[in-house]
Parts: sequence; structure tokens; C-alpha cells
Amino acid sequence: MEAADTTAPEHEGATSGSGTGAGNDEVPVPTLGEVLVAVEELWPESLAEDWDEVGLVAGRPTASVRKILFAVDPTLAVVDEALEWGADLLVTHHPLLLKGVNSVAATTAKGLAIHRLIESGTALLTIHTNGDSAVGGVSDVLADALGLENTEPLAPAANGLPEEGIGRVGDLADVMTLGDFAARVFEILPAVAGGVRVAGDKDGLVRRVAVCGGAGDSLFDAVRASGADIYVTADLRHHPASEAREEAVNGRPYLIDVSHFASEWLWLPPAAEALGNVLSDQGHNVEIRVSTTNSDPWDFILTPGGD
Repeated sequence: MEAADTTAPEHEGATSGSGTGAGNDEVPVPTLGEVLVAVEELWPESLAEDWDEVGLVAGRPTASVRKILFAVDPTLAVVDEALEWGADLLVTHHPLLLKGVNSVAATTAKGLAIHRLIESGTALLTIHTNGDSAVGGVSDVLADALGLENTEPLAPAANGLPEEGIGRVGDLADVMTLGDFAARVFEILPAVAGGVRVAGDKDGLVRRVAVCGGAGDSLFDAVRASGADIYVTADLRHHPASEAREEAVNGRPYLIDVSHFASEWLWLPPAAEALGNVLSDQGHNVEIRVSTTNSDPWDFILTPGGD
């Protein structure tokens, strides 16, 4: 699989080829049903949280799948990218239809997305909290990128292995200052408008690190119980963050708040590679690419002293 540039989501899409190419008839392409079996092997639906909606959203299990596009969000821009490339399957981390609906009329953005997908014959598959919890999932990738060792879940999975669950906590090889560690976080993530927000003493020392890709302010009790010096997650709201700072012991855990999109984008290249490897091992020929669309909702930010 071609290495992906994790500094900017506008990079050329990472591509994984199973077999010798999408146009080679000598190597069979899988059906969507066969791809779903491979996905279940990597990211079992049993690992999804009770409130979540994962799995196949649109598509015929008997349809052939030659091209698969991985993305964080099923936005209209991502759907258009999938259709322009000729993808047979769009795999997104976030669900398109998380809440119940009474209509998918094309008068709404979600309805229009469904229409574009079905009319083009492109299937849509969601791998959400099952992708968070699984080994090699979103938080595992984030922990690895930050250099954490001896990691374990913050919230172990109810229906999984001991190493499966939401979030991860582990140790840095060496003690770092909060300022240096925050710089490392900034460097590994795709560039987005919101940047990285930090709460704590810039010169304070950190070694034990808790992470949760995506929104993680529901895990503060687990973070405190883990003895983490710092917690890296996304979408930290004012009140949970403020309360966490008030309850901090010796200033810890420090907090780093990152882009929701950026924290989960890191998972896409290894996820695409993992699925490509499973399909290749099964003798299938598929081309897999990572979306180049930046679906972070923010365009720019103003800060004190900034231009």
C-alpha cells in the first residue's frame, strides 16, 4: 500500500491493490457480501456500542466490488469523490443515518447522499465504534502514532477481548514536557483549521498518556482511574473540560483537544491496508483508496495575536 501523507488530508489517496489491478479478469473480484465477511473479521459488529448504527447502509450483497474508498464522513463531497473515482463501495467511519428517519427524499443532504449512492450503484458501509474498539482501531492507531507502549483500553469492550475497547492508555518511552508532547500531537495529525488546544503547565512532565480518537469527554472517570498524566481526545466541551481541570490532582491529567476529523483520519490508511490484505489473502482483486476530502467542518480560526 502506498504510504499516506498524514500531515494533510488533501494528499494523494493511499491505494492498496489486491491482485494485479482492477481491470485484470484473471483475478476474481469479490462480491459485496464477501467484503462484508472480511470487514466482520477485522471490525466485528459485536464491538459496536449499543447506541451505535454500524454495518451496511446501502448496497446489494451480490454486487461486485472492484474499488473501495475509505473516508471519515459520508458528506456529499466525499460521496461525489467516490462516484467520480468509480468506487463500488464507500466505507466511512461516521454513520450517515445514526438516528431514525422517516424519509430519504433528496430534499435533504442525507437523502441526496443516499440517492446519489443508490443511483450510481455505490454501496455504503459504516465502521464506527466497532472500528474504535477493535485491535488496530482508531485509538490504537493514535496511540501508536504518539509512541505509546504497553497500551490497554480505557473502557474494555463488553463483548470483546481484553485488549479491545474504547480509548487507550499507555506510556511514552521517555518523559516529555507537556509543550513538547503537544508539539508531537500537532505534527502527527492532518492540518485542520482548529489546530490543537492544550490545558496545563507547558513545562509539566508527562509520561502516562490516555487517548480517545473522536469525542471522548465521557471517559474522564476512566482517564483518572488510569493514572494518566495527560488525556488526548476531541470535541472537549466547556463544562466537562472545566470540571476535569477543577478535579485535577497536581494539575493532572492535562488535556489536549484535537479535531474530531483529524484524530480519526489517522486510522484510514492502516484500515484500508488491513482490508486489502484480508481480501488479497482470500484471492480477491480489489483497489482500495483513502479519501482526499477534508471533511473537518471548520475553515479558519482567529486567535489572540493572530493575523
